Amino acid sequence: MRERLQELKTEALDKIKSSSNLKELNDLRVSYLGKKGPITEVLRGMGKLSAEERPKIGALANTIRESISEVIAEKRNDLEKAAIQKKLEAETIDVTLPGRPVQTGSRHPLTKIIEEIEDLFIGMGYQVAEGPEVEKDYYNFEALNLPKGHPARDMQDSFYITEELLMRTQTSPVQARTMEKHEGKGPIKIVCPGKVYRRDNDDATHSHQFTQIEGLVVDENITMADLKGTLDVFAKKMFGADREIRLRPSFFPFTEPSVEMDISCKICAGSGCRICKQTGWIEILGAGMVHPNVLQMSGFDPEKYTGFAFGMGPERIAMLKYGIDDIRHFYTNDIRFLQQFAVQE
Repeated sequence: MRERLQELKTEALDKIKSSSNLKELNDLRVSYLGKKGPITEVLRGMGKLSAEERPKIGALANTIRESISEVIAEKRNDLEKAAIQKKLEAETIDVTLPGRPVQTGSRHPLTKIIEEIEDLFIGMGYQVAEGPEVEKDYYNFEALNLPKGHPARDMQDSFYITEELLMRTQTSPVQARTMEKHEGKGPIKIVCPGKVYRRDNDDATHSHQFTQIEGLVVDENITMADLKGTLDVFAKKMFGADREIRLRPSFFPFTEPSVEMDISCKICAGSGCRICKQTGWIEILGAGMVHPNVLQMSGFDPEKYTGFAFGMGPERIAMLKYGIDDIRHFYTNDIRFLQQFAVQE
């Protein structure tokens, strides 16, 4: 029995040393050290041995098991290291190769325009104010001098949720809410950017969802001259120092008097072209002095306070500034269009 155990040890160690992969090694471990292995089979015949031989053979068997286990562990470690080395050699990276360029995104052209306008007015002392897109009819219309049944409401076909809730058609409700919060005490100097919604057929110049930026100044002794000076600075900063502005009389229910502002055409320098429809001017925004009724409904004394307001569409400004001919380009996510505005490092 002693000889048989020594034979099994020699046999097992030779096979272990010649094994070439982890699966083969594991099979050898189970084969020799398992419950059905040859060492166990030999030990089952220990009952035939004398009482003196049994402990000696048992100790020898345990020693052989430990020796086989140690050799298996060493072989497993060697095989694992070899596998890692083989994988590293197969996956070697040539660090001298040039790197692959990583495409990065950039800010959307509308976002760039909105941030540029915000920065411009923040530099003039304005604050940025925001409000809900799902708005009450009161703030969207009534507080802006458009009571129920007013014919001017026909100008803005709206998305109503209930009789008193709608998707706001303008960012003017933010002005009404801000004036209400001030409880009749000035000054107020804000710009209000955000999305607005109107029931409109989408085409090259119209969309059912678009953006607006409106501005409001309320204080004592505010005049139309302040409005014109502000708009003149805005036009020159956005479109170039050589741009001229022109104010034309207009009508908006929440301002009186009301004006529309044109800027001189950059393409033809005012001589007339297809872009400006041969007029030399391009309409850019609407503005006016805050209507006394709007001031009064928001808690301001129109005898003491005056103010001006203006509203513009960032889409229109972006189209003019970048020469874009279709408003739908802003919303269709065409990567070819957006890549034109990628930041050049």
